[in-house]
Amino acid sequence: MFEKVLIANRGEIALRIHRACREMGIRTVAVHSTADAEAMHVRLADESVCIGPPPSRDSYLNMAAIISAATITGADAIHPGIGFLSENAAFAQMVEEHGITFIGPSPEHLVVMGDKVQAKDAAKRFGIPVVPGSDGEISGEAEAKRIAAGRGKGMRVANSEAELMAAYSMARTEAKASFGNDAVYMEKYLSHPRHIEIQIIGDSHGNVVHLGERDCSLQRRHQKVLEEAPSPALNAAQRAKIGKIAADAMKSMGYKSAGTIEFLFQDGEFYFIEMNTRLQIEHPVTEMITGIDLVREQIRVAAGAPLSFTQDDVVINGHAIECRINAEDPETFLPSPGRITDYHPAGGLGVRVDSALYSGYRVPPNYDSLVAKLVVHGRSRNECLMRLRRALEEMV
Repeated sequence: MFEKVLIANRGEIALRIHRACREMGIRTVAVHSTADAEAMHVRLADESVCIGPPPSRDSYLNMAAIISAATITGADAIHPGIGFLSENAAFAQMVEEHGITFIGPSPEHLVVMGDKVQAKDAAKRFGIPVVPGSDGEISGEAEAKRIAAGRGKGMRVANSEAELMAAYSMARTEAKASFGNDAVYMEKYLSHPRHIEIQIIGDSHGNVVHLGERDCSLQRRHQKVLEEAPSPALNAAQRAKIGKIAADAMKSMGYKSAGTIEFLFQDGEFYFIEMNTRLQIEHPVTEMITGIDLVREQIRVAAGAPLSFTQDDVVINGHAIECRINAEDPETFLPSPGRITDYHPAGGLGVRVDSALYSGYRVPPNYDSLVAKLVVHGRSRNECLMRLRRALEEMV
C-alpha cells in the first residue's frame, strides 16, 4: 500500500480523498494555489505545497509543478480527483514516467474513452448499445439523407428531410466558426430521455463490478444539479441487464479503476453517450446505497490490490439523493464568491454533507461555484425526499 499520496485537486473532493487516505493510514500532500492557502484540505493534510497563482492554468493544471511537488515530498502516488487533470492522458503518462502511481485508469484508456468518436467505436466493439447514427464525420447532404431516419441529434434538430438539409449546413457553419473544424456527425434525436449512468470499478486482476445506476436527469443548462439512486425509471431486470453489459464491456477492455458509463434511456432502450474515466461528483449517492467506499477501493486498486468485494456482494439498500450546493446568487444564479460568515451543515439520521466550507472561509472567485454536496438516504424514495426537504431547510 502507498505510504504517501499527493492530492492534485481542491475543494470538497480534495478533502474527501484526504479522509479516505487517513482512514487507510496513508499520509497526504495537499497542493494548492495562493487563493487556496487557507483551504480545509490544506489545513488537514500532513504536508502542503503551493504550486502557483490562482488561475487554474498556472496551478491545478500545471503538470510540471504538481509532479515536482510529488517528487520533493516523496509521494508514492497522485490522486487527480475530479476535473482538472483527472482525465488527462498526457498527465497520467508523465506521472508514470516519473515512477509515481497515477490513481486512475491507464493512459491508453484515458485516450480512447476521452475521445467521443473513439469511445463510441469502443462501446460498439464491446457490446454497449449506442445511439444510431453515422460512424463518424458525414461527407455531405446525400450521406446525411441516407443516414437520417427522420431525425438527427447534435447542435441542430431536424424533424423532416427539408429541415435536415438546413440543419446540416448550419451545424457545419457553426462548428467551423466556433472550433475551426466543420466535421459533423449525426445521431438519432431522443425527445424525452432520462440520463442514466452506471458506476463500475475494476482492478488489475481481471475483476470488474458494477454498483448499479444513478439517475441524473434533473439538470440546469445541461449541468447536473440533483442525482439519485436507484433510478425510479428502471426495474430490477433493466438494472441487472445494463449493469452486466457495462461490467462485461469494461472487463473485455481490461479497464482498471473507477469509471462511469453514461446512457440516455428512452422507451425501454439504453443508448451510450460517453464514459467518465474518473470519480464522479455524485459518487456519494452510490456509496450511500451500497455501503462501499469508492475512493478507498480506487486507491487499493491503484496499489495493485484486488477489489475487496464481488458482484454478489453488491446489494442496493434504500434510496439516496444528492443536491449540489453552489455559491450563487439565488435570483440570477451567477457565481457569488466571498466570505462565509456563518456555516451550519444539515445533520441527523441518513444525512451526509461533503464540503470544505467553514465559518470565516473565503470562497475564491477563480473556480467552480460548487461548495457542498448534501446527500440523504432513506429506506424508500418517499422517505428520502422528505428527509432531503428537512435537511435543505437546516442548511445555513
